[in-house]
Amino acid sequence: MKIIALKYAATAFVFLFLFASCNRGLKQLKKPDHAFLVGFYNVENLFDTINDPAINDEEFLPESKVEWNSAKYVKKLDNIARVIASMDSLDYPHFVGLAEIENKSVLEDLVEQARVKNLGYQIIHFSDNDPRGIEVAALYRPAYFKPLSIKTLRPVINSKDNRFILYVKGVIAWGDTLHLFVNHWTSRYGGLETTQSARNGTAAFLRHTTDSIFAENAQANIVIVGDFNDNPNDDSMIKYLKTNALTDSYASANLYNLSLDPFLKGDGTLFYKSWDFFDQVIVSSALIDGAGLSAGPVRIVRHKWMLYQPAQGPARPNRTLSNGRYFGGFSDHLPVIVGLYKARN
Repeated sequence: MKIIALKYAATAFVFLFLFASCNRGLKQLKKPDHAFLVGFYNVENLFDTINDPAINDEEFLPESKVEWNSAKYVKKLDNIARVIASMDSLDYPHFVGLAEIENKSVLEDLVEQARVKNLGYQIIHFSDNDPRGIEVAALYRPAYFKPLSIKTLRPVINSKDNRFILYVKGVIAWGDTLHLFVNHWTSRYGGLETTQSARNGTAAFLRHTTDSIFAENAQANIVIVGDFNDNPNDDSMIKYLKTNALTDSYASANLYNLSLDPFLKGDGTLFYKSWDFFDQVIVSSALIDGAGLSAGPVRIVRHKWMLYQPAQGPARPNRTLSNGRYFGGFSDHLPVIVGLYKARN
């Protein structure tokens, strides 16, 4: 009996120690003034000027057709920093998912840009094996967010590796745990039908992952962001990831696509022949019912200085380069952002 009592006491001591450590960590975090802001931005090929033989980066070298040099690289960094700094009118994003990053080095250069340096962004990045050399990553403000677990989740579709999904579990000052997923799914290059199975498979893989989280906690706070290379009403989103519209009936342990309604009304984040809404924000039901944290509407970051007005058609994202021509713009995508608000009791 003494041995059992000692074991119980030791277990209780460990629990109390971890609880006290967690509380100390939360007390060190700042509460946002109005919302915890989660953004996503496909930055369109943020490449340095150094040749990496392991990837296809020939378009982004000094000897390339666009003469990708230090001055153009620095301008690209400043452009991206300017966009991040403008994502919200009241504060700066506390967590930002990024796509089309070449490596960790460009992220280190990005967070040192004058427009964002004082925010103290920390980097979350793992090297991937994409032949184009583009990777997903995340930036976070450690004063407001504490990562607890960081993983890469790699879907294998038809025996082929796909880009990994970046998964970050962490806490914020209000005491809430967040499960954040940063995605960049297979592009439509090569044909919509040819590439659809890869996106559908990745969607099913991600749904299985979120179901595992729901099995432990049906009220888990999940935020999924990314460039999905599909629209909110495509099969990958509706049939395989099983997302719902905000107008659908509420159910716990479910996913709701904040981007669906704006897309159906004609909005989007990139423009080809019409607006597509590839850059989406999807949240779990716990962020819809308003009992704890509550997700606001998805907002597309769209400033006039980010856009190009062609001779015909609507203004659209001003690109950095395309088809061997340098334009000096920002990205072919517009970023999105969502605020997570704490319920007032």
